[in-house]
Amino acid sequence: MADKITIAVDAMGGDNAPHEIIKGCIDAANKNVKIILVGKKNLIESQKFNFTDIEILNATEVINTEDSPIWALKNKKDSSIVKGLNLVKEKIADGFVSAGNTGAILSCATILLKRIPKINRPALATPLPNINGISLLLDSGANVECKPIYLEQFAKMGSVYMENVMGIKNPRVGLVNVGVEDTKGNALTKEAYEILKNSNLNFIGNVEARDIPAGIADVIVCDGFTGNVILKNTEGVAQNIFKMLKTELKKNFSRKLGAILAKPAFINMKKKFDYAEIGGAPFLGLTSIVVKAHGSSNAKAIKNAISQCVNFIKADVTKKIND
Repeated sequence: MADKITIAVDAMGGDNAPHEIIKGCIDAANKNVKIILVGKKNLIESQKFNFTDIEILNATEVINTEDSPIWALKNKKDSSIVKGLNLVKEKIADGFVSAGNTGAILSCATILLKRIPKINRPALATPLPNINGISLLLDSGANVECKPIYLEQFAKMGSVYMENVMGIKNPRVGLVNVGVEDTKGNALTKEAYEILKNSNLNFIGNVEARDIPAGIADVIVCDGFTGNVILKNTEGVAQNIFKMLKTELKKNFSRKLGAILAKPAFINMKKKFDYAEIGGAPFLGLTSIVVKAHGSSNAKAIKNAISQCVNFIKADVTKKIND
């Protein structure tokens, strides 16, 4: 790998494309990071940015949210997602970032880039805030139905990521369940519990969803259906708590005064729950790094998704998972 890391970015993915995507790329580009923007060239150039440090690769098609992933791969070969992933496949780019169709990104990446040998399914690994820092939730939506062996692989990949990217030595692994007792759960979690207990991971046992924000584990493992429910519920609860808090603090003068004094604390707390601060979620288990940014990503989120991609490459996480 060259000293300068190259990241391909889907300019057409997400609610705020291409303007916010372009802005985030310009903010992320530097002497050590090269960005290749993939998308409709005429639309990208019409945004009136200075593209001095950005390369543009024209892609005439866009994979929409309603498109079937496999259909899109076969019928939209000139799409920004397919062309961006092909840059990684051809070793022109080291990683790929997109805020587009999650299913399409996963399907196209799995077919074009392939899985790491012996990995059954790639997992979407989402960083979640807790009172101590960050926990990694996986799978958070890529695999709705899972086998116990998949959960063991998710746990191993998540542990490698947390140790090498987040700097957490011997990360604690927890299995999401309806209770902490080893007899609780369905056939999937009971069998996965036994596999994880007998692994060489730092497995702490079952964890309930309510304990995740307390930072009880560094790696939170579950099937994609459960993980996506946890992720969406966390996002919704956080947004509405801040809305309710804002309403309550505006009710009278004394509360408004208190809010002014406590404003720095509120700002810091809100930052912890802001997906833009982290940027995106990597797909673990592929032969190259692919980061899925939030569909509503702004420029800050895209910049941080690119930074996350760069950190992943620098830490050589794919090779370490493979080893």
